[in-house]
Amino acid sequence: MHDVRVAIIAITKHGAAIASRLAPQIPEAEVVVSAKQAEHLGEFANIRKVYQGALSAQIADLFESYDQLIFLVSLGAVVRLIAPHLKSKDEDPGILIIDDAAQFVIPVLSGHVGGANAYAEKVSALLAATPVLTTASDVGKTIPVDILGRELGWRVEAPKINITRVSADVVNQLPIAFVQEAGSKNWWTRPTPLPDNIHRFERFEDVDLERYRSILWVTHREIDPSVWQRLEERLVVYRPPQDPS
Repeated sequence: MHDVRVAIIAITKHGAAIASRLAPQIPEAEVVVSAKQAEHLGEFANIRKVYQGALSAQIADLFESYDQLIFLVSLGAVVRLIAPHLKSKDEDPGILIIDDAAQFVIPVLSGHVGGANAYAEKVSALLAATPVLTTASDVGKTIPVDILGRELGWRVEAPKINITRVSADVVNQLPIAFVQEAGSKNWWTRPTPLPDNIHRFERFEDVDLERYRSILWVTHREIDPSVWQRLEERLVVYRPPQDPS
């Protein structure tokens, strides 16, 4: 997995000042600033890129060159700027916005798969700001079905419709069976307790499939097509790395 490529983009005097505060705390970040505001940048070791003309002309290159884009630009302006360049949550970079007073950090795009939510929390801590998270699983402090175990090397295995439906069941607090037959036990990383609607099992055979609305199954087993068919859109499988023999 490559290092995260981060750009901090400023177009105002206040934005340049905030970028100057933030950049030294994120060594991997590069500061992208308009020529008009470059003189307002402070001293820091990060790479700085000065562009001429309109920010809109820079967006395509920013999307291609970075994994996280931190805009010190208004929310409405950013939405209009990025709209023509959006492809999918699997391809788009994480988009974050910091207001001109550095009070709030808002992940706008690719919160889960793109990592913007996690990065917003990191940036908020650095600025003593408030992260504004709107993703249901983050607000509800529950399992993020689409990226669970990603930092542990787990791969998710399920049709997209399953991930969507199971995610809805999780955030709506329906009964969920979490079956873990493989992988690290340290997958729950939130400071809050595991929600009461998530019930743990050590074997798939121990789950009463009529009782639980959805199943999250961490396993190395081959899963028979009949199981997928029986559970329709209720099953998401995670594949942890195989232990070296």
